[in-house]
Amino acid sequence: MCLILFSYCERPGRPLLVAANRDEFYARPAHPAGYWQDAPQVFAGRDLIGGGTWLGVATSGRFAALTNFTDFDLPAHPTPSRGDLPKRFLDGNESALDYARNIDGERYQGFNLIVFDGDELVYACNRTGAARVLAPGAYGLANAPLDEVWPKSARGVAALGALTDDAPPEALLDVLRDESEGYLADGGEPESARRATPAFLRGNEYGTRASTAVAFEGGRIDFIEQLYGPLGAPGGRVAAHIPIERATRAPAHSSRSA
Repeated sequence: MCLILFSYCERPGRPLLVAANRDEFYARPAHPAGYWQDAPQVFAGRDLIGGGTWLGVATSGRFAALTNFTDFDLPAHPTPSRGDLPKRFLDGNESALDYARNIDGERYQGFNLIVFDGDELVYACNRTGAARVLAPGAYGLANAPLDEVWPKSARGVAALGALTDDAPPEALLDVLRDESEGYLADGGEPESARRATPAFLRGNEYGTRASTAVAFEGGRIDFIEQLYGPLGAPGGRVAAHIPIERATRAPAHSSRSA
C-alpha cells in the first residue's frame, strides 16, 4: 500500500519533485538507499529477496519508482520480481517511453511504474495496458491505476501543491506523514479498507518502512530517505546530493546516520 506523489515541470528549475512512502513487512530484508556496487551509477534502496528496488535514481539523471497491485489470485508459476523493472531502467539507456513500451507486462504481477529519462516522464501499468508520456502537473499514485484517485493520494497532491517553489526536500517528507483516515495496519486489508489507509502506516508487522524525497534541481538530484521500524519508530536516514552525468566519479556527498 505504497504512495508516490510527484510534481512534474511545475516548479522553475525543478523538473521533478517526488515524495514517496514504501509500505512493506518489516521482516522483509532490504538495504537502505546508496550506490550499488554492481551498478555504480544507481542510487537506490535494494530489496534483498528479489534484488531490485522500489525507487531510485541514476547519475545519468534517470528516476524510477514502482507501486504494486495486490494480487489475491497468484499465478501458478513464479514470476520475476517487480522490483527488477526500476532496476533495469536505472541501469540502462533506453528512453523512458521505449522502455515502458517494451515491458512484457504478462510476466509480472500487477504494477504501476514511473520512469523519467531527463526529458520525458512516462507511466506504465500492466493492469490497464497503459504506457504514456505524462503532461506537466501534480500526481498521486497508490496501489491502483494513476487515474484512480484514493483519499490519501488526493490529500497528498493538495499538500504537495501547497509547498513553495523553493521548499527544501525535507518539506516533501513532511507531506508523507499524513495519518488521516488511519488504523493499525496488518498487511491484509480488503480493497475497501486499503482505500481508506493513511499515507503513513503504523503497524507491528507491516507499515511504512521508508519515506523518500527526491528533487531534481540545478544539475543534481537531492535525495533523502527516512527509515522507520514497527509502529513508526524512526530509524536511520540517508541524505545525498547526486551530481547528474558524473557516473564515473567517486560516489561522494552521501551520508548515513542511525
